[in-house]
Amino acid sequence: MTDSAKPTLLVVDGHSLAYRAFFALPVDNFSTKDGQHTNGIYGFLAMLINLIKAEQPTHLAVAFDTSRQSFRTREYSEYKANRSESPSEFKGQIPLLQDCLAAMSITVLQKEDIEADDILATLATQGAEAGFSVLVCSGDRDTIQLVDDDITLLYPNVQGVSQLKRYDTAAVIERYGVRPEQYPDIAALVGETSDNLPGVPKVGEKTAVKWLGQFGSLDALLENADKVTGVVGANLREHIEDVRRNRTLNRLLRDVELPVGPLDLAVQPMDAQAVRDIFARLEFKTLIPRVAELAGIEQQMAAVTSAAAVPMPVAVEPSPTDLRAWLDAAAGEVGVTITLEGGLPNRIGFATADAAAEASWTPEVSEAISGWLASASPKVFSDAKPQVKALRRAGIRLGGLAFDTSVAGWLLRPSFPDKTLADLVDRYLDEKLPEADPSQLVPETEGATPGQLSWFALRVTAALRAELSPSVATVLSDIELPTLLALADMELAGVSVSHEKLAAFSSDLGERADAFALEAYAAIGREVNLGSPKQLQEVLFDELHLPKTRKTKTGYSTDAAVLADLQETNPHPFLDLLLQHREATKLRQIIESLDSAIQNPASGGDGRVHTTYVQTGSQTGRLSSTDPNLQNIPVRTSESRRIRAAFQVGDGYDTLLTADYSQIEMRIMAHLSEDPGLVEAFISGEDLHRFVGARVFGVQPEEVTSAMRTKVKAMSYGLVYGLSAFGLSKQLRIEQAEAKQLMMEYFARFGAVRDYLRSSVERAKIDGYTETIFGRRRPFPDLASPNRVLRENAERAALNAPIQGSAADIMKIALFRIHDDFASHELRSRVLLQIHDELVVEIAPGEWDAAERIVRDRMGGAAELTVPLDVQIGRGDDWNDAGH
Repeated sequence: MTDSAKPTLLVVDGHSLAYRAFFALPVDNFSTKDGQHTNGIYGFLAMLINLIKAEQPTHLAVAFDTSRQSFRTREYSEYKANRSESPSEFKGQIPLLQDCLAAMSITVLQKEDIEADDILATLATQGAEAGFSVLVCSGDRDTIQLVDDDITLLYPNVQGVSQLKRYDTAAVIERYGVRPEQYPDIAALVGETSDNLPGVPKVGEKTAVKWLGQFGSLDALLENADKVTGVVGANLREHIEDVRRNRTLNRLLRDVELPVGPLDLAVQPMDAQAVRDIFARLEFKTLIPRVAELAGIEQQMAAVTSAAAVPMPVAVEPSPTDLRAWLDAAAGEVGVTITLEGGLPNRIGFATADAAAEASWTPEVSEAISGWLASASPKVFSDAKPQVKALRRAGIRLGGLAFDTSVAGWLLRPSFPDKTLADLVDRYLDEKLPEADPSQLVPETEGATPGQLSWFALRVTAALRAELSPSVATVLSDIELPTLLALADMELAGVSVSHEKLAAFSSDLGERADAFALEAYAAIGREVNLGSPKQLQEVLFDELHLPKTRKTKTGYSTDAAVLADLQETNPHPFLDLLLQHREATKLRQIIESLDSAIQNPASGGDGRVHTTYVQTGSQTGRLSSTDPNLQNIPVRTSESRRIRAAFQVGDGYDTLLTADYSQIEMRIMAHLSEDPGLVEAFISGEDLHRFVGARVFGVQPEEVTSAMRTKVKAMSYGLVYGLSAFGLSKQLRIEQAEAKQLMMEYFARFGAVRDYLRSSVERAKIDGYTETIFGRRRPFPDLASPNRVLRENAERAALNAPIQGSAADIMKIALFRIHDDFASHELRSRVLLQIHDELVVEIAPGEWDAAERIVRDRMGGAAELTVPLDVQIGRGDDWNDAGH
């Protein structure tokens, strides 16, 4: 029988390949909503699907170990004793993987006291004898001994299980210099670190192969061990019993009694319902169609999925009067979706649990439903902010915002928020949101209508609510949703920015950059492209012979931070000019992005910049902004002051008010740690860093020098971000020993800070998340990671999350309360910007006193801490003049 006519038996080592897959895929990217890690399962199944597709086996089985104990550990108690305990994230994945294989109708085999490789060896041997072409897929090198004319080994490469190296007899000889059946002899001599089997000292593969070629076999070598000369000969004679033990243990059993044989392992039809159930449970949406295609059960899977889905209602389109009656009759929460055109409402849809209605936005519809939209009737949205803004442009202020699925989904998964309603439907309902293909002129599939989108949003809301802890649900309702409404008004208001001032500064920076470039060319005697990493590498490292920086894929790093360090240690005129050129160019780019964002009055614009605040863009809860980004404006430099001077009071308003929290993160640190020293510093009103410096250096406050204050300030803020002694030494440009001593002296006097930081990380390791003062949670799965770098990064982030997150919560609370107070007091004054810990407010004529009082009260009273929240107020015609 030719090989192509033979049936193919594929036997797979389940445990070893799942373990490799676990380390090949990032653990924090693969977990279910209930916290079950799945990277090992996913990687194994993806590999298996590709393998089955490529090899088309007629017979198939997967073998697993039952435990670390086997007949080999009884013979040698130290066998595999060096292996550490499986990572906590891996635990529980093997039973779930076996459930997946059962659903796919793939036979799973395991036997007490026997290892998976012995099962593979037995089946492979039986299969070859029965006329099969046998494929053994394993990550254990002991299986090399099975290779012969009928048995091929598929061995994973170092990158995981995505690529498999094919070992037939010729490949084994090429790689190891011996026939497959002799490989265990090499392993017996060299030893197997992974199995804790020590070999002969100073004997590697080359020596072992030479001996086997010289003496013909391992037995012959051991019988003639006295003929081997030199140090390695002495080592062989001294460790000859280790070699015999190793060869006994690495010999695979080929006669294990199993409940099935190769003929019983014929590939069986998969159970579509079972596959869908377990894969959906593990949230393997992308694998379901791949498995269905592999097994030829696409129609059955589609039928199962269709049967499992809740029937989507057909949206009715009543008259404006009937639509209002439909809304008035709706009980409980109503889902709402508004599609936009040119920033204004285009169509609007509504849904209850079992019905949907929608309409095009017309003056008649607007008049009929505006009262309901503004009422306190509870409403559910997905990505509400742009829809709220559209309503406000149409003259309607939304009331009754009860839930936003996008914000709630982000609160649950701040590290990996779902981007769209379709993502949320996929994750939490295990369904596919009907969407038209935007690449098709005439889409084959109609997308969900606004009413149907509202129905999906309502159902996702129920699923998300079931996942939200009470504290996080409170953060959503009491902080995030009121903030969303305030941000909508701020984005609509925008801020007046002077094109003339920005253009003048941009021109100055352009001239400055050109001058730096000319001087840089003169310093090296020729022109180069200062923006080309390749050309800069040639200049810096080949021509100027400066010390090479961090290695990258394209040579050596030339990024700004690396070059700044290089200039500090190896100053050179060209390097200094390059850095100044980069700084001028970077600033000019920031200014040009701001200038281009000004709405041109000549084109019907209002001469203002309307940034978009990203509420769901950070893991800690802090706001960011985009189009343009106002968070990247430099702080407290001459350049930043010139940029801020372009932000000015608008027409019809008197002045700008700026309000900034002073040292809010350190105040939160004092509150959370309850450190008496820090609390005393803030209550007494003394300069914090001078107060702390006096304690750390043992001097009177008036004797604290600026250098002392700088060191203490860096220390205090560094602790909030998990700064190490190495990091502190680098930041302050001091010796690491001095930085370590500084930290020791700091903690000696502020011990409660040290105790709090330690306990917060330990608490997070137990809980799996950190929590702010107000109950916002941030998950940290990497705190249990076996990867040291990932684990230490998570520990540093866990130190900071409660502090930075609490600061974000406090700012948001102050922001929306100020916004609401302005409205309730019927003031025209309005909040324009929230940048870092600062608010910028535009004050209407005659409203300074009332507005300032509201800002001070609301910012100072946003949280009840053991130390006061200090608020600094400034006033001026532009942002720079209003600085304080």
